[in-house]
Amino acid sequence: MKNKNILVTGADGFIGSHLCERLVKDGANIKALVAYNSFGTIGWLDDLPIKYKDKIEIVSGDIRDNNFIISITKGIDIIYHLAALIAIPYSYAAARSYIDTNAIGTLNILQAAMHNSCSTIINTSTSEVYGSALYTPIDELHPLQAQSPYAASKISADHITESFVKSFNTPAITLRPFNTFGPRQSERAVIPTIIRQIIDPKCRNIMIGDITPKRDFNFVNDTVDAYIKLSEVEDNLVEFGSAYNAGTGKAVSIKETIDIINKITNNQKPIVVDKKRLRPEKSEVRHLIASSQKLKKISKWEPQTSLHEGLEITIKWWTKRLNDKKLRISSSYSQ
Repeated sequence: MKNKNILVTGADGFIGSHLCERLVKDGANIKALVAYNSFGTIGWLDDLPIKYKDKIEIVSGDIRDNNFIISITKGIDIIYHLAALIAIPYSYAAARSYIDTNAIGTLNILQAAMHNSCSTIINTSTSEVYGSALYTPIDELHPLQAQSPYAASKISADHITESFVKSFNTPAITLRPFNTFGPRQSERAVIPTIIRQIIDPKCRNIMIGDITPKRDFNFVNDTVDAYIKLSEVEDNLVEFGSAYNAGTGKAVSIKETIDIINKITNNQKPIVVDKKRLRPEKSEVRHLIASSQKLKKISKWEPQTSLHEGLEITIKWWTKRLNDKKLRISSSYSQ
């Protein structure tokens, strides 16, 4: 990564901010695309230490603006494309915006990368594209099932990426991280929702949706490492246009996850199932567990952080946030 010119889209988001921080440490030249807003905020990049943030070139704009994307990709070697609308519940209410941002936004990235001869594009997918598992562990040959408009938009983005490789030899690869968690993740995700309610004295109960689905939870540092290692693999070993899963290969239910957090925090607050938090019946994804053998075969990637260790780190971060009264909402254009 040293001295590489890199664009990170969705850099203001949860994973994007961690990726930027890691790339700065690795000596790369970073251009970070953040979603424009009238407040002038830069999302979770504001949480980076000054010594890292000052080394990042921050540009504000919209992934849906093709001319803008062409202009900011000039001179870029590697694009890590994380910009997306990601909240599944909101995709039921505003499906078109997910297509515009996730599918058309990815198209813009690919066209700009081709126009400016970028050497590597890493498209970000999601384990949600697999839907409820037809078999486990889920490998990359598992059928794609759009059980939400969000999943449909990401499947579209993955296929657009594949089409550019086959049609134009665009050097693009898709990384498919399973459920990532860690510091800086907003309460749109289940783990921070649980943690905040447990440690917040104002909450008497843990309000949650369905506690039976199982997820393959990955600590954010391990997901970031998957991005780096995939982009460093030699071209003759990579299947361009293809997807690579990144997961631990271990699944736990939401209830089991709550139990672990309860044990770490000595919590005894009761769990209350909130019907408003339930997905439509046919939209809920019941079981996600990754097979990451394809990625491991071509790289040295291996998850390093256990679920328990990652939860301890995340709980400490949330505790500090609540104590400092610096609660903030991350950008919705983020992975």
